Amino acid sequence: MRIDVKTLPVNDIIQDIAKNLDATVSSNGGELTLRLPEKIGEGIIKGSSFDSGIGYITYNCKFYKDVQIHFSLNTVHPLKFIFCSQGSVGHSFQAQEKIHEIDPFQNIIVSSNGYNGHVLYFKANEQSHVSSLEVIRSIFTHRSNHNFKDLDPTLIELFKDAVSKKQFFYQGNYSIKAADLMDKIDTLEYSGFLRSLFLEGKAFQMMAIQIAQYQDDENGDKLPQILRKSDIEKVDYVTKRIQGDLGSNLSVEALAKEAGTNVNKLQEGFKYIYKLTVNKYMQHKKLEAAKEMLMNSEKNISEIVVAIGLNNRSYFSKIFKEKYGVNPKYFLKTRKKQD
Repeated sequence: MRIDVKTLPVNDIIQDIAKNLDATVSSNGGELTLRLPEKIGEGIIKGSSFDSGIGYITYNCKFYKDVQIHFSLNTVHPLKFIFCSQGSVGHSFQAQEKIHEIDPFQNIIVSSNGYNGHVLYFKANEQSHVSSLEVIRSIFTHRSNHNFKDLDPTLIELFKDAVSKKQFFYQGNYSIKAADLMDKIDTLEYSGFLRSLFLEGKAFQMMAIQIAQYQDDENGDKLPQILRKSDIEKVDYVTKRIQGDLGSNLSVEALAKEAGTNVNKLQEGFKYIYKLTVNKYMQHKKLEAAKEMLMNSEKNISEIVVAIGLNNRSYFSKIFKEKYGVNPKYFLKTRKKQD
């Protein structure tokens, strides 16, 4: 199945896809959501446009047939930062036959030249979760970008290329930071005006992650020298395992065995991706959960200490203050004032 998109920005792209699929669109704080019709597939496509010239679109869906989305507007196309966290997606320039496959935890940064468009390829019956940041450079470059200080010269040229003189393609190595961020974006924590602020902030954060990875790669810090894709998947498994069982004190040895790897490789992965050891990452997540409970639950401090798998309240207060700069009681007082 072919879908033709001949509009910009992202909000108009969503409407164009909806027209192709005969689907309805809902809105929340400027974020448009399209639910796939039952005869087409399952899941949603949603996105939002911002005054900064950035748009964010995410495909979290499964099509029942192979689908090609052709972005063929007769004008300069956006600079795209595309990331895949589940399934896979293909990309090609419209005038070229070569298809670049983007696997889970991979990203591409891509710019067509002239009015040449892009094509995205989705495989039939494959659940995919793909995000695309769309940067309209003629608008974005009018922001206060601080002259793109400390940015890689190639990217500076790319951002300033408002009329898309040069074609550019970069395929990144594997990362799960952006995948974690996509999961956060999919939460429905806010609505209306707050949702709009939340989404724009996360869009900039997503761009920062992908630019930082590009610069790391160009500086020679190539991930394949350290971790394979299978190793990244094991790190991802362990992070989800930790987050799903914060009440336990899982050992690194047990986690590594469960994930089918060794302790050194697991530690290597966590240090590369999170700049933390496994235990420090676990502590970080426990304290995040504790803060959330202090602010939004009826639990007292002793109950929270037990809930996150600690047995020493004094130690909890110490590490909590080291992370957040205040004693846990501060958040209890804040909660009581709100009540």
